[in-house]
Amino acid sequence: MNKLKVGLIINPLAGLGGSVALKGSDGCSEQAISLGAKPKAQQRVIQALSELVEYKECIEFICAPGLMGTAVLDELGFSYEVLCTHESADLSEEANSAQAISSQITSAQDTKQAVQLLAQHKIDLLLFAGGDGTARDICEVLPEQMPVLGVPAGVKIHSAVYAINPQAAGKLIIEMIKGELVNLKMADVRDIDEQAFRNGVVKAKLFGEMLVPEEGRFVQMMKCGGIEKEEWVIEDIAAEIIEQMEDDVLYIIGSGATTKAIMDNLGLDNTLLGVDLVMNQELIASDVTESEILQALETAAQVKLVISVIGGQGHIFGRGNQQLSPDVIRKVGKDNIQVLATKTKIKTLSGRPMLVDTGDIQLDKELVGWYRIVSGYQDELVYPVSDGIS
Repeated sequence: MNKLKVGLIINPLAGLGGSVALKGSDGCSEQAISLGAKPKAQQRVIQALSELVEYKECIEFICAPGLMGTAVLDELGFSYEVLCTHESADLSEEANSAQAISSQITSAQDTKQAVQLLAQHKIDLLLFAGGDGTARDICEVLPEQMPVLGVPAGVKIHSAVYAINPQAAGKLIIEMIKGELVNLKMADVRDIDEQAFRNGVVKAKLFGEMLVPEEGRFVQMMKCGGIEKEEWVIEDIAAEIIEQMEDDVLYIIGSGATTKAIMDNLGLDNTLLGVDLVMNQELIASDVTESEILQALETAAQVKLVISVIGGQGHIFGRGNQQLSPDVIRKVGKDNIQVLATKTKIKTLSGRPMLVDTGDIQLDKELVGWYRIVSGYQDELVYPVSDGIS
């Protein structure tokens, strides 16, 4: 049997800004590290490739050196051919730590160079880990007919070239190895202005398309952007949540237009794309980091986490709200998670379940189940959550 030739590129800086509330990592990796951010991209790829361990003999990897590729393959025992890339960055086999990441100055140009070199090897699939910025860099230099598949590791993932979670990426590759019928389709690559994003303004733009394996169970849809036209429904949802609020309970208010309506109706400043803390209908802290949430949870007698669904994609965790880390979610508890969504937003899922991709496989499994969704004033519906695998 012919081996599947897979090119591997990891952006080791991807996702660094998420847990420390920077809304992205472009141009701020050093700041993120100084704030205590820990690299996650390597672990995300390990989760994806762990699905493939029993198929080692069926895959031929060609990859960038060090933390851009070979470090993960060495850890899992995969054989590979390493690309001879740039000389400007020290990509030796260092520990996967913030210090190692900061010492290895990878750039968009490093990613583009690796893609160009992989194209010369006539690979069957380019597997890459990153966010929308990484996808955009790859799209700029990728040969039009080279299939790609993204392992979601960034903070913002609007593009439709990513698997719904790392494990799904591995399972899709298994289908290709087995010779299952996996169609290819062109999918949008979108990115936003991170500076505007940090100021609460979403400016998403189409930068191109890339060819991806078409498997609805494993590949995410494009994020639905823009503000809901049914503002009155969102206002009703906000009224319902405010009516339900209890005294002396810490409310962790997630990002999005639906949760923003709660804050607006309370007359509180809101971080549209961040996480805020509220108690007794007063703002306790705004745009909080993971560590700040954990600190607040230490003294909170009771807590509720209020989050909304990303329309089109369906994710409730793992897309733009990495401050809500596995540690945070476990301390809050599944029973204290309140999901908000208009019926229109749920309909955009076309019957597919909502999704969780926290980065912790066991936690994702624990979060699977049916949830009561606040969809209006005194109006609820029941809808399932999946980890995309179970």
